Amino acid sequence: MSKTIVIDPVTRIEGHAKITIHLDDCGEVENAFFHVTQLRGFEKFAEGRPFAEMPSLMSRICGICPVSHLIASAKACDMLMAVQIPPVAAQLRRIINLAQIAQSHALSFFYLSSPDFVFGMDGDPKQRNIVGLAQNMPELIRDGIHLRKTGQTIIELLGDKKIHPGWVVAGGVNKPLSKMHREEIQAMLPDAIAIAEKNLQWFIEQMPRFDVEISAFAKVESMYMSLQGKDGQLETYDGSLCLTDSSGNAVVNGLASEDYGSIIEEKITPNSYLKSPYYKPHGFPNGMYRVGPLARLHNAQSCGTPRADKALTRFKQANSRSSFYYHYARLIEILYAFEKIEQILADESILNDHVRAHASPNAYEGFGVAEAPRGTLMHHYKIDKNGLITYADLIIATGHNNLAMNREITETARFFIKGGKFTEGILNRVEAAIRAYDPCLSCSTHAFGQMPLHIELRSSSGTLLDELKR
Repeated sequence: MSKTIVIDPVTRIEGHAKITIHLDDCGEVENAFFHVTQLRGFEKFAEGRPFAEMPSLMSRICGICPVSHLIASAKACDMLMAVQIPPVAAQLRRIINLAQIAQSHALSFFYLSSPDFVFGMDGDPKQRNIVGLAQNMPELIRDGIHLRKTGQTIIELLGDKKIHPGWVVAGGVNKPLSKMHREEIQAMLPDAIAIAEKNLQWFIEQMPRFDVEISAFAKVESMYMSLQGKDGQLETYDGSLCLTDSSGNAVVNGLASEDYGSIIEEKITPNSYLKSPYYKPHGFPNGMYRVGPLARLHNAQSCGTPRADKALTRFKQANSRSSFYYHYARLIEILYAFEKIEQILADESILNDHVRAHASPNAYEGFGVAEAPRGTLMHHYKIDKNGLITYADLIIATGHNNLAMNREITETARFFIKGGKFTEGILNRVEAAIRAYDPCLSCSTHAFGQMPLHIELRSSSGTLLDELKR
């Protein structure tokens, strides 16, 4: 008889989700689905608000990556005002976004995924967690805490708050960087760079233990989308959109970020509150692509910082298409983020006090695109003549990866589950396929339309008495 395996909740991710694995009569995997079971709905909350409120409002979507929403929203508002923000404001925005990428990657790698790397996918789940790490590898945990603290402290020094800073505003930022705060940040960077480099080497040494998982996670081939800087350099704040195939050949190159609607379409499916974007010319679901650190490094010709460039060369020599390499890419990007911040702060012009342009609305439509920790983030607003939001569409990095994540767990389950037989370790590998993408579900759940609903009524003994599905 056919059977459904349910993993509920998916552990060690940000947000609430479950996985259902559907077996046929022979116990072989027919399909698997990633169900995001929470709804945020910020697209609707934004309607009727003054456009200048949007950056601060949008940062409330998430407490882990509020800075990226601040930046994408502010860039859309810059376009609504039709202003060119001061160059130093762009550099300061770039610094705070890099700090967020570093701290978020540290959270994902050290807190959520490294228990699998230390204890193995089949390790005792009672130990395979951050508490077990603290007991068995305290130095690894201290390093993760140090890297995350460094990123968060940079955010606080720039924006006055570690979470939901209001410093990034329409037209630039609301105050310049002080000489004292610049020196404080500069003093933190050498240790952070050294720790990032050390842990990158540690992870490279661990990877041979996970050859099977690397092969399983390589079953999914897709296109890759990211922002790209001049001469193909890694870019997280500005640049043009780049879409490549699995071999690195350009599918779309040099597309102005505000023109993303010409290539990206969204679809709502009945099994999740997470929208499913896809590449229009290939249709749904064949237009699947991936975003995030794996895509950014896949598309990058260089990083522009010495240590990260050396690491990128080694990364590209490996089978970097496997989603297991998302973890590898995160560590390289942590290293890059702190190196790049160090480069930017070395320029004396970073202390310039002209950090904001002021204007009333001069356009009725604005787009903002930036790279969040989990990938390309897109904000699209329309306003009326009074500057009030009439329409907001958010395409979140985790949403871009939705089709790939569903394909990932299907292929991983098929790889490991045979004849209906499975272990806790096998189910952990299916979860690990999702953790590789580091989904941020609070950010990404804005799907209105086909609202999925599944209510079960059970007795005190757990017997199913009744259920309702919509």
